[in-house]
This record gives sequence, structure tokens and C-alpha cells, in this order.
Amino acid sequence: MGLDKQFFRNAHGSRILIYHGICLTDHTRFNPIFLTLKTFEEHLQFYREYFNVVSLNDFYQGNFSNDRFNICLTFDDGFANNHRYVLPLLEKYRMPATFFITAIRNAGYDILWNDFLNIVSKYGPKAIWYKNEHYYKGRHDKYISTKTGVRLSDKLRVTGFTEKAEMMEELGKLIPFKKNEFDKDYWLQMTEQQICDLAASPYASIGAHGYYHNDLSKINIGNAALEMTRAKNYLEHITGSPVNSMAFPYGSYTNDVVARAQQAGYNQLLAMDLNTEANAKET
Repeated sequence: MGLDKQFFRNAHGSRILIYHGICLTDHTRFNPIFLTLKTFEEHLQFYREYFNVVSLNDFYQGNFSNDRFNICLTFDDGFANNHRYVLPLLEKYRMPATFFITAIRNAGYDILWNDFLNIVSKYGPKAIWYKNEHYYKGRHDKYISTKTGVRLSDKLRVTGFTEKAEMMEELGKLIPFKKNEFDKDYWLQMTEQQICDLAASPYASIGAHGYYHNDLSKINIGNAALEMTRAKNYLEHITGSPVNSMAFPYGSYTNDVVARAQQAGYNQLLAMDLNTEANAKET
């Protein structure tokens, strides 16, 4: 009936859209936040027809179209597949996007801890013994403590990176998944050169996503502040450009985290979920 087209043509307002990883096939292989390349290109074609796609700077400055719904495209986590698949399509369709990247490469890693655990959980045994605790595979292949019923991923989310690094060192012995070339699209982080390539494109801008991809609302506020400063310094050093935007990992934040981000020099803050429990402790 064409009602959808009429709806989109008459829509007004603005939204920021969050993407993560792009792959060729099997987009739910390890988590639900990936899209196939084919689907993503269809999204861009759809946006070109019905929407006004603006940069993050234009979004914050309110440089919007009065005739079309305005959207801003962002990508979290810094996957190498963003450089491989997304950048060429942005340049093809002449659409801007901002890529929020961690400094995990500077820490000596090529994978984020949560992606590591997702892959090991999928390929690993049905049960493991870790840190004097027994875990079994539950729903969606997540390791769950037989003692507390808490997921291993949830336990690690409230820790600093030392504990996460220990997990990767220990559980990495179970599954040598890095030898599988096919899986690299699902976990490999961008290199410094790839980040520079993005920064050099007129259709891409770089923002920070923490240093280690820790949940900044759940770790010590001093460590959270240090992570945000170090991530900013790292990205500015390799791109040669200011990095003023910050997307909080997992979208999670507290008032103190916001204040420390502003003190670090970020003036564009992207967040989703206020950690009300931690925020109550602050106040």
C-alpha cells in the first residue's frame, strides 16, 4: 500500500544508530550484534532513500534537515571488519559515520575480552573449572557458575582488566581459535594503520571506547578516568587529530563517569544505561 514510504517521508526528528560488527555470513555466530555485509548495504540504500545522514559533529550542532528524519551512524568496538567492509560502503554511498575504538592494541591485544569469552564459550567444553569454581554451558553457550548461578561474563564485567587478562591466558589454552581464518571477521581488532586509514577518510571520524573495554560504571572511578584519558591520548597520537567523542562501553555510565569524561576533554558523550546502583552510592 506504500504506507511505509509515506511514513518515512513525513517523519521528523533525529536519532543516533549504533552498529558493531559486519561479516559475510552467519551474523549470529558468536553474539547478536553483528550484521551481514549484504544487510548493512541494504540499510545504507534505505537511509539514502528516506533519511538525511549526518556526521556526529553535525548531530551535536543540530545541523539537521527540516524535510527528512536525521540519523547519525556509529560503530562501537573497533573491529577490523569495519575497515574492511564498512569504510568502502561509506565512501560508495557518501555517508559519514563515527567509529568508537578502544586502545586494546596499545595494551598488546588484538581482541576484546568479551569477544574472546564468547568464542571460547561457543567452542569450549560443556563444563570448565576456573578460579576454583565449576562452570557449565547454559543458554546461548554462556558459562554459568554451578555455585552462584552467575555467568562468568557477568562476574568479569565488574572487574578491572587484570582479571580479564588472566581469563584470556587460562581459557585460551582450551581452544586455539585464532588459527581459524574464517572467524577473524568476528573478533579481530583494527590495527593502528587501519585506524589511521579511517581517520583519513572524509566519511569517517574516530571516537574513544575506553582503553580496555571495561564497564566504566563498575570499576574504580580513578581507574575509569585513567582509561578515558589514556584512550584519548592513544587515538590522538596515532591519528594526529583531536578525539572529543566518547561512547561508554556497554552504554553504561554514572554521574561521576560523565564528569571525569568531561574533565578528560570529551564534549560528545554517547551513553545508554545509567548504572543506578553505582550512581546511588556516589550521591
